[in-house]
Amino acid sequence: MTPAHIRLRFDDSLRFFLAARHRGSGAASLSHDGTSTLGHVIQSLGVPLTEVGELTVRGPDDDAGRRVGPSYRPRDAEVADVATAARPQPVPPPAPPRFVLDVHLGALARRLRLVGLDTSYGNDSSDDALLAQANAERRVLLTQDRGLLLRRALWLGAYVRGARPDDQLLDVLDRFAPALEPWTRCMACNGTLAPVEKSEIAALLRPGTRRTYDTFMRCRSCSRLFWRGAHSGRLESLVTTALEATGGDGAEARSGTRRGSGARRGADGFRTGRGSEPA
Repeated sequence: MTPAHIRLRFDDSLRFFLAARHRGSGAASLSHDGTSTLGHVIQSLGVPLTEVGELTVRGPDDDAGRRVGPSYRPRDAEVADVATAARPQPVPPPAPPRFVLDVHLGALARRLRLVGLDTSYGNDSSDDALLAQANAERRVLLTQDRGLLLRRALWLGAYVRGARPDDQLLDVLDRFAPALEPWTRCMACNGTLAPVEKSEIAALLRPGTRRTYDTFMRCRSCSRLFWRGAHSGRLESLVTTALEATGGDGAEARSGTRRGSGARRGADGFRTGRGSEPA
């Protein structure tokens, strides 16, 4: 079979995935065997299909382009325009979107939990385990490892943009526009929080904490205690910024609780610890 010659032009936001020789122009001309799909050709250039949106091809005799899917087999002398994934990006059920993060995104995981998003994270999860969990639980795999996103078996993933965790959080919120429920998840284990009477946990608190605070939450999964600590401003600022980014009014931020720094392990096994803001 005679090789087909095609040209691909990538949206500016996809250029950083390309090899240096293609990055400047955002375009690549190449030949292929005529049987490979457009999706395969795109990924061979280093761009994960998870980051790709609308695909449009135009032949030398076409006046206008036509939309195609990743399974389309390009023809000789066609030009393919590769757009970035739409924002906000719809996610198949179950809704709202749930996430699983790779081992390098622990700070982002804590921030996603802070704003109430179901976020699985383990600092020792292998790539194979992440892939299996994402597929089995229908979680969106968030990573900055393009190799993970290039795996064909992955049902849905996303490359997280940004070097700072705060910027990464805003990128995820901008991409998926999830509904937020701040202060409802444990930042340590992803369990859900529930109000607990001070009288129930008073014996677990250090005298200063018991004297100063009256409103507490407890994780239903790991039993950690959370309360409005003296240094909660940083967390409230993160929540307010997240709500504003998704169209909220920030009121939820003012009702939050935070894990404090004055608790000790109780005889009944409640696990509490020294509080810390997201790193």
